[in-house]
Formats: sequence, structure tokens, C-alpha cells
Amino acid sequence: MVHVKEWGRIQRHRRVRQKITGTAERPRVAVHRSLKNICVQAIDDIAQKTIASFSSLDKEFLKTAPQKGKITVAEQLGKSFAEALKKKNVQKIAFDRGGYLYHGRVKALAEAMRKNGIQF
Repeated sequence: MVHVKEWGRIQRHRRVRQKITGTAERPRVAVHRSLKNICVQAIDDIAQKTIASFSSLDKEFLKTAPQKGKITVAEQLGKSFAEALKKKNVQKIAFDRGGYLYHGRVKALAEAMRKNGIQF
């Protein structure tokens, strides 16, 4: 059974997805946030392929991740994800916040990506 707040988020995400699509030149960056972790992936919707994905649960990320604060973890994840996108020659993205408010961890992730040269 889906909680009422989660159902509202799913509805908001459906509305956002009607307007946003990702291409190879400008992939859609989808964010999923749970109570403890955050995941982000770049998706080419036309080819139906995931270009890159990162999570705060990845073993490689956990080696360099800060030990305190979910917002600092989100900032570090945004920085690492931006570097991975640059390696794949992606400069511009379409940001899909997944129905979440642009606040807190989602905002920290987005701002860290902007600081590291990703345009959206």
C-alpha cells in the first residue's frame, strides 16, 4: 500500500514527465530520494538507455563520502555525478526532480552539479 504523501509525489512526477524527455545530447537526470539515501541517473529516453547512474549506496562512493549529514552526501554525489557526465561528454541536462520539492538534498545535488559545469 502506498502512503498518501508518496502517492502525491508519484502524481507530481507523472505531470513533470509529460514535459521532460531526455536525448543523447541532453539526457534527463532523474533523482530518487529515500529517507536515508539518494540516487541519480542520466537517461536517454529516445534510445531508452541509462547513460550514467550514481547512488549514495555505491561502494566506490562510500569510500569518499562524508560520514555526517545527508545534505553533504548529496553535494558530494552531485560533484561525482557531474564529473562522470563530463567524462561522457555531457554538458547540458534536463533535471527531473522526481516529484520532490526543489529543497534540501535535491537542491544540494543540483547546485553541486551546476558548480561543476553542468548546465540546466
